[in-house]
Amino acid sequence: MQITEEAFLEAINKHKGILYKVSRMYFDNLEDQQDLFQEIILQLWKSIGSFKGTSELSSWMYRVSLNTAIVFFKKEKRKPGQESLLGGEGIPEEQYDDHKDQQLVHFYEAVKKLNKIEKAIILQLVDGFSGKEIAQNLGMSEGNIRVKTKRTKEKLQNIIKTQGYES
Repeated sequence: MQITEEAFLEAINKHKGILYKVSRMYFDNLEDQQDLFQEIILQLWKSIGSFKGTSELSSWMYRVSLNTAIVFFKKEKRKPGQESLLGGEGIPEEQYDDHKDQQLVHFYEAVKKLNKIEKAIILQLVDGFSGKEIAQNLGMSEGNIRVKTKRTKEKLQNIIKTQGYES
């Protein structure tokens, strides 16, 4: 499927929330998040020719974003002395409700303790993807995703409990 540069930029703008969310899940500091965001856009542009149109463009973008994040995270993790000058600040969040903001902070902190596959599963669940869609995006069977989802939810609950979070 051929996509014009204009259509590509429109799709990036429409679905940039996905890209930010993936970037935020894999890195704590703003600089790394921005680097990953740019890397995802680059990989999307390089691979846009492989988009066949058999799935939603947003699903395909999600899949490419997750794969790019996993590879990028592995590369960054190997670099010695990676410290942020920003002190671990992430992409700034809008302030709506202090209680909800605290819940979100605890949730993201807990998710950061999951492995890369678990993060990908939780991220897609939060975005409303079905088990079938998650299985397709991660190249796994639906049965495997059901098992991993159940275990990941339990693990996430335990992490949140051990963090001392009270709802």
